[in-house]
Amino acid sequence: MAKILCLETATTNCSVCLSIDGEPTLIKERNTENYIHSEQLHIYIEEVLKEGSIRFNDLDAIAVSKGPGSYTGLRIGVSAAKGLSFSLDIPLISVPTLEILANQLKVEDNEVIIPLLDARRMEVYSAVYNSKLKEIRETRAEVIDENSFSKYNTFTKVNLIGNGAGKCREIVALDNLEFNTGSFPSSREMAFLAFQKHKKGDFEDVAYFEPYYLKDFILGGKKS
Repeated sequence: MAKILCLETATTNCSVCLSIDGEPTLIKERNTENYIHSEQLHIYIEEVLKEGSIRFNDLDAIAVSKGPGSYTGLRIGVSAAKGLSFSLDIPLISVPTLEILANQLKVEDNEVIIPLLDARRMEVYSAVYNSKLKEIRETRAEVIDENSFSKYNTFTKVNLIGNGAGKCREIVALDNLEFNTGSFPSSREMAFLAFQKHKKGDFEDVAYFEPYYLKDFILGGKKS
């Protein structure tokens, strides 16, 4: 059995999941307006292991959400994951944050899923997935305007998910939008994704792995 500890800290949701062979068995998470990761992350780790009767040395890998997302949240999560991976001498697995978010939805054929994380002002981090949850457009940082995602107007439905989706409601000029604005990335969806990478041996180099911040992508003019 592959026992993987999954850490998701890319947004305000502090989330820890213990998974066995890709199935989430125990999860601790809390989403607040303020970041509680530095206070709660290690507590949640200890709680899920204790409740699952799993020792640190029983773990087969550590998985972490790699970003994009909050600089502070990603830094805390990745630091914890690297520390555990190094000290326990077990593999480190990284999972794209937007892929985690996209996997919260199950949609029909000829629909697409666009996970969106709020960046700042009218900016978001986004990617596009088809109904089979395969990425069909890479992660980008972009400014939302009326023409955003217009190339997907031919699909039956465009499912927007994440805290960046609300920015599109009054701006994007598409009539086939479905909004899921209250969703945040969770370690629950990491369980399956991390297990698939574990089976392939798709691991990170602990010494050199860094979060995918994808920040400071818009250069604004100076204010007069």
